[in-house]
Amino acid sequence: MARKLKTYQTSLGFFDLAVAAPSMKAALEAWGADSNLFHQGAAKESDDSDVIAATMAAPGVVLKRPVGSSGPFKEHAELPTNLPGDNISKKAGSRSVRRKPQKHPERAKDQAADREAALAFEKEQKHRARERAKEEAAQRKERERRQKVVDKAQSALDAARRKHEMNASDIQAQLEALEDRSHAEEVRWEKEKARLEAALRRARAYG
Repeated sequence: MARKLKTYQTSLGFFDLAVAAPSMKAALEAWGADSNLFHQGAAKESDDSDVIAATMAAPGVVLKRPVGSSGPFKEHAELPTNLPGDNISKKAGSRSVRRKPQKHPERAKDQAADREAALAFEKEQKHRARERAKEEAAQRKERERRQKVVDKAQSALDAARRKHEMNASDIQAQLEALEDRSHAEEVRWEKEKARLEAALRRARAYG
């Protein structure tokens, strides 16, 4: 059964953030917070009727407005035009002197509307999960494509190295064979030269 949604607020960086979520944990996940902002006093459940209405109209979508401003929350907000000189990351719940006084609306009693909002939140979460899955699949496909290119280049390099080593081995074998032939020729020539020189000496002696 879908859980009833609540509106949670915090301030991160240059923006106040608000989201309609079924729990504090779900709100932290939607904000992408890496620590428990509620325990730190930097986030809280909102009782501002305008903020609640805006978030309930888009369950699960993180709405923003420039930090310290009193303007409406939107999915895409402008950066603050006038940043305060002190710490711009204010705790949720702090309000500018120009901010409208908080209203305390009656809690909605229409359970059908609560279920519809909760289902809309779940739908938004599933949509985000599908988008993340698509991005991860695209990144995985790109990594596989790059790996294939790397493997192909490595294979070409390995094949060229093997061919070079084979050619070098053949050349070395040919050099060794030539050296053997050269040595054999030198031995043959020394023997033949000695025989011919002896014959020449004998011919001169008897001449």
